[in-house]
Amino acid sequence: MGQSPAPSPVLNFSPELLLQAQDIKVAFFDVDGVLTDGGLYFTEQGETMKRFHTLDGHGLKLLRQAGIEPAVVTGRDSAALRVRLQALGVVHVRYGTEDKGPAAESILAELGLGWHQAAAMGDDWPDLAMLQRAHLAVAPPQAHPEVRALSHHITQAAGGQGAVRECCDLLLVASGHYRRLLEAACA
Repeated sequence: MGQSPAPSPVLNFSPELLLQAQDIKVAFFDVDGVLTDGGLYFTEQGETMKRFHTLDGHGLKLLRQAGIEPAVVTGRDSAALRVRLQALGVVHVRYGTEDKGPAAESILAELGLGWHQAAAMGDDWPDLAMLQRAHLAVAPPQAHPEVRALSHHITQAAGGQGAVRECCDLLLVASGHYRRLLEAACA
């Protein structure tokens, strides 16, 4: 039997949004409320537990394959988060910072990039500095109203439920890599 052709992409983003996302080379992500559902879970010993969605993790891996660097800037730090980001190969991370604008700028300097090449995804006031400076701002639907108001795209999926993957897919379509990666997955 012959091989079936790869399915045609079904994702559909507006032309204006795709133009906005076209030249992105780095994507900044918050953790709580974006890569997770925003809930904080603590063990009896006081350790933080987090729940991550596999769709989001695969999206971050796909970004790297397309030459778009995923970066994380978060106000918290935990062993669970470090393990997850290491497993995903995310190397540009700033932990435990509420001053996210300068933290993201230090990553941009490391990469030799500017804000005009950056996307950012966040859900609350500590993310506003990144979102305001980024060329493309994205928020999950449960984000604070001030964050949603300045975002170019509000995902359909909630934080921790595939919102990051939706942002990654947008960047992959805009960069022209989505179809190639989809075909490779079907090979």
